[in-house]
Amino acid sequence: MKRSFLFLAEGFEEIEALTVVDVMRRAGMDLKTVSITDDHKVLGAHGIPVLADMLIAEADLANAEWLIAPGGMPGSTNLANSETLSKALKAHAQAGGKIAAICAAPAVVLYPLGILDGKEATCYPGFEGECVKAVMRDTPVVALDNIITANGPATALRFALAIVANSMGEGVAQEVGSGMLHYTRSMNFYF
Repeated sequence: MKRSFLFLAEGFEEIEALTVVDVMRRAGMDLKTVSITDDHKVLGAHGIPVLADMLIAEADLANAEWLIAPGGMPGSTNLANSETLSKALKAHAQAGGKIAAICAAPAVVLYPLGILDGKEATCYPGFEGECVKAVMRDTPVVALDNIITANGPATALRFALAIVANSMGEGVAQEVGSGMLHYTRSMNFYF
């Protein structure tokens, strides 16, 4: 299984980032957190410092399975302002790579790069108006073959399980979710 990367910028939404890290690692996926700053220590939107596994300059993003953008403000704006990350996301999308974004990140990070053009997606309420070339849905999670989006902190667990289901199958996602006392009849995230 290829390595995946979750990007941290000052002001990221802690629940969205750390829930994804926790769930993907519980599933046995190789996921590294990446600071887009010059410091491994990144401060979240609610003042929680997180120590990233690596700096963006150290990450080999060319062969990644997933590139993941948590939301939060100004975290999403800071992610969008990273030229290195923007180039990596565009190249990954053009190669058919898997990309996930939650909260403001679908609208603020992915949409300006053209990644959501003509595709179904969701985002934090109020940001959907910025995504005129996307088909925005008022739903917690939209999971396509290569793009997964979610609308905010309360859906972070469903978002993370959708990533696991995409990569490892619904059975693994069900097992991880059940172990966390998240019960559902189906992990079908394709709306």
